[in-house]
Amino acid sequence: MNECFGKKFILNGRIESADVFDNSMVYEGDSVYEVIRMSKGSPVFFSDHMERLAISTSLQDKAMLADAVTLKKDIITLAKSERKKEANLKIVFNYNKDESTYLVYYIEPIYPSEEQYRKGVKGILFYAERSDPASKVINHKLRSSIYHKLILEGGYEALLVNEKGQVTEGSRSNIFFLKEDTLITAPDNMILSGITRKHILEICADGKIPVKMSSVKADRISDYDAVFMTGTSPMVLPFNLIDERRFRVDFPVIKKLRDLYLLRAEESILAFRSDKDR
Repeated sequence: MNECFGKKFILNGRIESADVFDNSMVYEGDSVYEVIRMSKGSPVFFSDHMERLAISTSLQDKAMLADAVTLKKDIITLAKSERKKEANLKIVFNYNKDESTYLVYYIEPIYPSEEQYRKGVKGILFYAERSDPASKVINHKLRSSIYHKLILEGGYEALLVNEKGQVTEGSRSNIFFLKEDTLITAPDNMILSGITRKHILEICADGKIPVKMSSVKADRISDYDAVFMTGTSPMVLPFNLIDERRFRVDFPVIKKLRDLYLLRAEESILAFRSDKDR
């Protein structure tokens, strides 16, 4: 299936028809990428994503194939060509043999329903870890393995468990545990620290919500009152079930974090548009 979800995409700064898009441009060779949520036709937390893209390329000893100014223009061009109000946008730097290309394109968004936010979703434990968690690079083999297990078990997200039996992160999210009034999340050096996670931690600091940076053992997750994920698509989404362990979802702090995050997201859109207009 073609990963490009739209009629147009950007290839090395040029707008092209999706008819010439080929998944091999993304999955052959090495790729560094970012996925950005588009809301009301504008990117959410654009500057944060550009900063992480630069960090990922540096950690992989790769060249930045386009800077933030160029990518901003590309996103505006693509948004004008195809006015999608709510969608996810993917930026890929692909390094394949002697040729390097960058792409900007829409991917099919999979957003939780309001019912899922209210009732929670199912998670599964998946025993694997990223070889380089600090960099956002494409690992097609791991992604495929997780995807197939999620389908087989009817799960929404997989919680990755390392060789020490510690829950590190989700396959496409970060994970928070709640115990009484304290949030617990894995230390930065064990995970790919997501943009949503970053803002949730800042919201907690502003609101004096206690946070403990600590890894949780997979066989002790039943000790916690609630578990939720953070990410570009799910934002702040609780689990009601992880494997066979059930969790409550009706904690006010989870809804509070989501509401405050949405306010920050709206502010970031306004900042992008203001800067765009200058």
